[in-house]
Amino acid sequence: MEFSADLKDRIEKLSEKYQASGQELIAFLDGLLYADYITYWDYIHLDTLLSLQTPRTPIPDEEIFIMYHQITELYFKLSLHELKQVKGNDNPTVEFLTEKVRRINRYFEVLTHSFNVMVEGMDRAQFLKFRMALIPASGFQSVQYRMIEIASTDFIRLVKSGKREKYNADSSTEEMYKDIYWQDGATIAESGEKTLTLRQFEEKYSDELIRMGRRWKGQTLWQRYLSLSEEDRQNETLLKELKQLDVNVNINWPLEHYRSAVRYLAKQDGDVRATGGTNWQKYLPPRFQKRIFYPEIWTDHEKEEWGRGWVNDVLNDLKAK
Repeated sequence: MEFSADLKDRIEKLSEKYQASGQELIAFLDGLLYADYITYWDYIHLDTLLSLQTPRTPIPDEEIFIMYHQITELYFKLSLHELKQVKGNDNPTVEFLTEKVRRINRYFEVLTHSFNVMVEGMDRAQFLKFRMALIPASGFQSVQYRMIEIASTDFIRLVKSGKREKYNADSSTEEMYKDIYWQDGATIAESGEKTLTLRQFEEKYSDELIRMGRRWKGQTLWQRYLSLSEEDRQNETLLKELKQLDVNVNINWPLEHYRSAVRYLAKQDGDVRATGGTNWQKYLPPRFQKRIFYPEIWTDHEKEEWGRGWVNDVLNDLKAK
């Protein structure tokens, strides 16, 4: 059998590659000879994936609730995959940053546009039954969402809006974490005490998140943007993508949860408490939090009106129904 020049070239390169690992090419060829073909279901671990839905009740729509949250976490992982590449690039180009931010926006837009799987796709009566078996679990406890926030901006931007004046660029992550904004989302409205949901989350993840804040200092998406030349920082496409990321993470995504909460938890004679006891009425609307990753690229008027129109649209839409 005659081997082509291209095939001989590949064999030589493979031989060099495997010799560097202390093995002969022939050993790896034997392994390839005896190895089974890969299948789609084995490659993505389909059987395992489909076995990960374990409802706590026999109520049918609980399975929808579980699967949608699992899908959400996979998209969060995709977003972190992009952000880790940003952190690992000490000298990013405009094109590199634009593409990474565009990908994250795409992931969040898929999530936002698919949220009707939850808002419209579950029976309210069923939800109000099975949710009682989930206490104190809450989507509030998604650590990957917190990691996306930490990776996207300077840590001080995640401090409660009324507490940021206490800190500056030299403040420690540990100190700022004491005033992290999301604490207000899992406190008992009447007493201000931390819910079990928050206490569980802090016990499991606080140390990890503080370590991440320290590791990512100076290497967040925002800091990589600032490392560009002044001319590159004015790139219209990159600025557009950064603004969209700010909107997607800090307005669109929280307000899709707000829409869902209003639909499932609000009623005329008083609001139903969320499963984790989260103070969703004040925690979710961006106009209360004024959480903005990149205030430097927004006008004062845009910051003042942050999320206001979106909330009004949601409430008007729900009243119409």
